[in-house]
Amino acid sequence: PGPCFVLGLQDGIEPMWEDERNKRGGRWLLTLNKQQRKYDLDRFWLETLLCLIGEAFDDYSDAVCGAVVNVRTKGDKIAVWTSDYENREAVTHIGRVYKERLGIPMNMTIGYQSHADTATKSGSTTKNKFVV
Repeated sequence: PGPCFVLGLQDGIEPMWEDERNKRGGRWLLTLNKQQRKYDLDRFWLETLLCLIGEAFDDYSDAVCGAVVNVRTKGDKIAVWTSDYENREAVTHIGRVYKERLGIPMNMTIGYQSHADTATKSGSTTKNKFVV
């Protein structure tokens, strides 16, 4: 595997689904193809960091616990992690704001996955709980 960069926002909690304190959490996942690395990866990661540092998610910024970027041969991934996948209002607001800040067109969707589903997945993909 390639490099992985992690930004944790909540004291002592790393954005890793194995962390006991993340069991009820999830992530907005953005998957990039190989061609997007050259044009979009750095820009998307920078905007992700600016969203987190600047508390861009309004009243729901406290529900964000970190972000991860994974650089992989098959394609890169950027994820924004939240603390509670059952808080639909917070999760969907975060996803809508994140998508807008990245400049992702309305006709493209990004998906949200719970860590519980990711931990127990049987196939190569995890089903999305939400999409925006």
